[in-house]
Amino acid sequence: MKKFLTLILIIGLAPIIGGLYGILHDQLTYTISPEYYTKFKFYQFGLMDLGNEAIFPNPRIEVSAVGFMATWWMGLPIGLILGLVGLVHKDNKQMFRTTLKAIIVTVIVAFATGLIGLAYGKLYLADIGVDWWLPDNLIDTKNFIAVGSMHNFSYLGGLTGLIAGTIYSVRKRPKYEATNTDYKNGSL
Repeated sequence: MKKFLTLILIIGLAPIIGGLYGILHDQLTYTISPEYYTKFKFYQFGLMDLGNEAIFPNPRIEVSAVGFMATWWMGLPIGLILGLVGLVHKDNKQMFRTTLKAIIVTVIVAFATGLIGLAYGKLYLADIGVDWWLPDNLIDTKNFIAVGSMHNFSYLGGLTGLIAGTIYSVRKRPKYEATNTDYKNGSL
């Protein structure tokens, strides 16, 4: 029963962690390309209507909203999968600690993959061009593309991070050590 409650807690915490990751991620990418938000993401998430480029007194608040909305939902499958994998641990305390660390592994891999995407976007894609929709009135196309690439790679990073987190959790499972008593009792 304790493990089941721990699983529910993990599933509840994971979207919050995912949303916080999105907030920090998008604060970084807004610093690189404000236009990615003011000419794309704010429209995509319904924070402004097309053709009405409103001036926000503090756009970082809207960037935080976009970041949370874009990533909280990734926490659900990540929390569910890592939580279910965490059931292999001996008790609910070890399950909780190890699963939270596995979620952190997932976040680190997602962020590192996003940084690879940022570099790929800035050093390669921005020079050759992309077949994505780009706003007509872009001032800094190179950084817009770099940030778009980072966002795309970050979702891929979430998947590869989930795999890394799963491997981490399974490897942290306590090993069963056979004793002579087990042989004598016929339990092996």
